[in-house]
Amino acid sequence: MVAAPVILADNAPHLLVVDDDQRIRDQLSRFLSREGYRVTTAQTAAEARAKLDGLKFDLLIVDVMMPGESGFDLARDIRRGSVVPIVMLTARAEADNRIAGLEIGADDYVAKPVEPRELVLRIANILKHSRPAPLRGSVRFGDFVFHLERGELRRGDDIVHLTDREREMLRVLAESPGETVPRFGLVGDGSANSERGVDVQVNRLRRKIERDPANPLIVQTVRGVGYRLVVAT
Repeated sequence: MVAAPVILADNAPHLLVVDDDQRIRDQLSRFLSREGYRVTTAQTAAEARAKLDGLKFDLLIVDVMMPGESGFDLARDIRRGSVVPIVMLTARAEADNRIAGLEIGADDYVAKPVEPRELVLRIANILKHSRPAPLRGSVRFGDFVFHLERGELRRGDDIVHLTDREREMLRVLAESPGETVPRFGLVGDGSANSERGVDVQVNRLRRKIERDPANPLIVQTVRGVGYRLVVAT
């Protein structure tokens, strides 16, 4: 049975995976694509530079041990002119090497063999904190107004009670109204959260703001990717 193609959102974060091991490049590319990321790969530091010259990336995953120029060298060079987040990926997990990578300016350091779910959570956390501060204000949808700064949802003069997780997810959706937010972007900081848990929380949120939660018009599902908030224009 052929797997269904992954449909990526136009605003999906673009990652560059740099590793001389083709098996690892292919494995990470497949997994991260399924998680809603756009992925480009490079085998060497030189190939990575060529792609960095022509494309914009939201985060780099760089193997330390590569033939010729090492990942440390590449990261050090990138840091001279860019603040793009960098995750160092290597089989060398000694403390000295981790410290060296962080001193160069890497944002995180993950030892092989990589646990894919852990890597995804680390990437999501880095991207969340690297985004510029969004404009604060309010968004209107249906009969509701959501105030981003206060995290307050109102229906007319009445305040609608939200749990902390519902408020957090609604704020993320409201900061990018009309745009698709991948499920990983709604996971939050809690390690116990999961993308399956996101679906449960979204369904609970829908029961509070949708006239027909089974046929939602406000928090819409983008199949295979995530959700988007449809606001009043």
